[in-house]
Amino acid sequence: MWWLAAVWGVFLVCCVAGALLFTGGIVSSVSDLAPTRTFASGESVTVPIDPAQKPGVYIASDTQVSYDCAITGGPGQARLARTTGSQKVTAGGTVWEQFLVINAPAKGDYQLTCTNQEQAAVRYGVGRDAFSAVGGITGGLAALFLIPGAGLLVAIGGTITVLVRRSGARKRLAVGG
Repeated sequence: MWWLAAVWGVFLVCCVAGALLFTGGIVSSVSDLAPTRTFASGESVTVPIDPAQKPGVYIASDTQVSYDCAITGGPGQARLARTTGSQKVTAGGTVWEQFLVINAPAKGDYQLTCTNQEQAAVRYGVGRDAFSAVGGITGGLAALFLIPGAGLLVAIGGTITVLVRRSGARKRLAVGG
């Protein structure tokens, strides 16, 4: 009887592990998106850009503004491209909306400047592209289903083994007794 409890205990542990890994994958993926370097309108900042990290430019503003951004420097000519749709990330009580992606040819330090015409409280920032979180979410979903699925297979296999052994033992007792 302890054997059945053990295999179903493995299943429960796998369910908890899958849920924790799923939650951790989602939280870390989304929190990694928020800008790590922020700057004001007209300010020029040097930001380390790694194309593998899929960098994006974010804006935090209470009002709609017209902006103009430029990127220079680095080991090659980087380009700014508009994003489609609206990707928002909340970090530290600030709502950041991604509006550009940085297409840099190589890893290096680039100078980024963004300006706006309107007199508004606007902050700009560089973080990761919102679509780069898909990998962490996909991994979290895989953990959510694959780990408990493996635990379920172990539990079912253990249950079948116990039932087959008990049945064999009963038959031997019936024949011998």
